[in-house]
Amino acid sequence: MKFGVLALDYDGTIARDGALDPDVKAAITEARARGIVVVLVTGRILSGLRQAAGNLEFVDAVVAENGAVIAFPNGQSRLIGHLPPQVFLDELRRRGIEFETGQCVVEADAASAPRILAVIRGLELPLVILFNRSRLMVLPQAISKGTGLREALNTLRLSVHNAIAIGDAENDHDLLAECEIAVAVGWGSVALQKEADEILRGDGPRAVAAYIRQAAKETRLPRERSGRHRITVGTEEDGRPLEIAISGRNILVVGDPQSGKSWFTGLVCEQMIIQGYCVCVIDPEGDYGALESLPGLVVLGGDNPLPDIPEVARALRHFDLSVVLDLSRSPYEEKVSYLKALLPMLVSLRRTTGLPHRIVVDEAHYFLREPNIKQLLDLELGAYTVATYRPSDLHPDLRRRIEVVIAKRSTHPQEVQTLLTMVGNRKVEPEWTIALGALAANEAALLPGTEEAEGKLRRFTLLPRLTPHVRHKTKYFDVQLVGGQEFVFTDNGKTIGPPARSLQQFVSLLASLPAASLGGHARRGDFSRWIAGVFQDHRLASDVRKIEQRYRLGHLDDVSQSLATLIQERYGFSPDKAL
Repeated sequence: MKFGVLALDYDGTIARDGALDPDVKAAITEARARGIVVVLVTGRILSGLRQAAGNLEFVDAVVAENGAVIAFPNGQSRLIGHLPPQVFLDELRRRGIEFETGQCVVEADAASAPRILAVIRGLELPLVILFNRSRLMVLPQAISKGTGLREALNTLRLSVHNAIAIGDAENDHDLLAECEIAVAVGWGSVALQKEADEILRGDGPRAVAAYIRQAAKETRLPRERSGRHRITVGTEEDGRPLEIAISGRNILVVGDPQSGKSWFTGLVCEQMIIQGYCVCVIDPEGDYGALESLPGLVVLGGDNPLPDIPEVARALRHFDLSVVLDLSRSPYEEKVSYLKALLPMLVSLRRTTGLPHRIVVDEAHYFLREPNIKQLLDLELGAYTVATYRPSDLHPDLRRRIEVVIAKRSTHPQEVQTLLTMVGNRKVEPEWTIALGALAANEAALLPGTEEAEGKLRRFTLLPRLTPHVRHKTKYFDVQLVGGQEFVFTDNGKTIGPPARSLQQFVSLLASLPAASLGGHARRGDFSRWIAGVFQDHRLASDVRKIEQRYRLGHLDDVSQSLATLIQERYGFSPDKAL
């Protein structure tokens, strides 16, 4: 991830005894000169912050009152919450509790918490108490530094996934949890330090100034400290969830044709989009259109002309928008030409804006084998997911920069050898050949080489998808099946005609075989079982099952035409193309 946002707590982090450290202020100026957006996130009342820190134009935005007030250097401000009702304030005064009010927050001494809580309970108000050292704050529910920062960054069109947060106290937990990298100062709350990605050693604000200067020199967030953000990909044999860290890592998904590589890659995309990451999916075969049901995702291309490269760039400048580029209707040469322009644009965009957070390239062996790989991919910033059934065709520079390998069923000896070479362990070839070749449709394996794999081949059952999977509309229609997967037509137990070694052959043979023979298969449910078991296309199998049921009930005289039409429509072929 590119480092683009710095979120700083004030008291105890960059200020001591209320006074802003001048070295920190200078470091902030230097960071902003490098294009880093700096947001001050504090529990202080805005007017009190101005008195302590002076003119606030040294930052790009201020989140005050623990998330309830957002202010910008041009003088505009926004109130997220509202001040507690007057009856609450009157009751505090009646009980002799000293307090201060801002635009939304009520501040008091932490020792008065039991009495204030009694007032909240007695009046049945939707208020919460937050502690900050010797002080407490009363705020409306669901307001925190984290929610305030997200609102400020929404206004600035920036993502928390490009942000580093630094804090020191109890009210900074939500702030740190919201950002990609969470830093707790070593002189602050021990509980906060336990939740942070990094503890900043030192004894005061000058250590923060040094950290800011060092971070601003880097082009990316420190990925070795970004393991807090994970996705769950499945469950292991003992029932434990298998999680992998995704920030800044290059992921390779491999497996035989029809093994479910695109299905798994779609699962990764789903989880990243749900977590608020901006994802760009390059979809050569039309597998990812169903992701459009997720919030903030649009599909471009497909039945419509491919968008111009500047149009794609404009879409991906929005951190809360993900894009699927459907190239399925384009000829192979056009796909290659399009990607030669698209991928360098994405490199430039990520360098300048930090977006998209992840780039997914399916059928990567078609596009990522050329000598100019360094012009096509940003191997330094990483965060690519590539899926292929031929990892041996990928450029060696790309294979060397892969950090996570997920394998679906893999039976081709050359490709297994490639995987062994990538992880540097040929001694396990017999074991891997058996294990990878035996993976079921709902299984995958995490290869050694990552912390999560713990030095071994970790087999797991895939997590269910939220969105349906769209099968390849061309490739899976005419793909040749391996031995034992073909459909054998029979009549009274005797084989008739040639076996169907692809869906295309299956559709062609339907018109030439006796209706009685096809009827026997329909009564036994042979067609739907074959499609579900071999192609794992359960939606199509369900529709075929309905045709079989109609035939059993006598509502359909001939299944041939119904089956052919259903399969052709599912895979985007007209009858004249199928025959």
